[in-house]
Amino acid sequence: MSHSGSTTLSDEARGLGYGLLGVAMFAMTLPMTRLAVGPASDPQLPPLFVAAGRAAVAALLSVVYLAFTRSAWPQRRQLAGLFVCAAGTVLGFPLFLGLALREVDAMHAAVVTGVLPLATALAAALAFRQRPSAGFWLCAALGCALVLAFAAQRGSGRLSAADALLLLAVLSAAIGYVAGARLSAQLRPEAVICWVLVLSLPFTAPLMAASWPAQPVRPSAWIGFGYVTLFSMWLGFFAWYRGLALGGTVRVSQVQLVQPFLALLLAVPVLGESLDASTVAFSIAVIAIVFIGKKMPADLSPVPPSLVKPEA
Repeated sequence: MSHSGSTTLSDEARGLGYGLLGVAMFAMTLPMTRLAVGPASDPQLPPLFVAAGRAAVAALLSVVYLAFTRSAWPQRRQLAGLFVCAAGTVLGFPLFLGLALREVDAMHAAVVTGVLPLATALAAALAFRQRPSAGFWLCAALGCALVLAFAAQRGSGRLSAADALLLLAVLSAAIGYVAGARLSAQLRPEAVICWVLVLSLPFTAPLMAASWPAQPVRPSAWIGFGYVTLFSMWLGFFAWYRGLALGGTVRVSQVQLVQPFLALLLAVPVLGESLDASTVAFSIAVIAIVFIGKKMPADLSPVPPSLVKPEA
């Protein structure tokens, strides 16, 4: 992978492909988290257990991967970024999401978290001092407007406590994604999430033990927990961070616009939630906006060359 500071068309195409693969895995996070924690009327695994446990188990997988690939230890100057990434993606996002999904269904959560692409792009533009074109930002804004319009159509027009938790989850994920993207220009993308998880293990393992479910839960809850552990917390980031590193954070982050609608579609077979025609219409409109947006020119240098020091 090139770290020259410029994103070629080939790298961009590959980056979008990896990004879409990661988004497809992440789209199952909402219905599977809902399956794991259960509704307030029928609670299953505690949200803190799901958040900490999925990270702790994935950390053990990461230890094996890092040892097998003989990955170099992160440098001291990279530790701050790793801890910021951990705070956003390992703790903040899954915990806020799990708490919210006790109160709202996966389809509701999907439309509220649909603002994540814009939050990620804004955080990336600030962190990387990138300069997307006005057309690119217009497409991003239109896509997010469609997501918010969909949320308004299905909601009461007011933010609930669960909506506030979902927005905190969005903020956490955006910050964590950008920190991980910066590190993916310096370390192998697969190693980034592994080191994030391993460094978090002294915190996540005790939290997992302390929040272990006191009562038996349904097997389906453990299936949901298994998915968010293996795919949402681990393999999905392999694809996602490689996509951000190859294609540029601002542009690749826009493929997240289709994630809420994938989550809506997947909530039907997983949770039995109902899907209507308006969901399909909004989904097609957002995909069209994403397609147009990725054609817009922009200066998308992932990170200043002076900061790049690839892993051996």
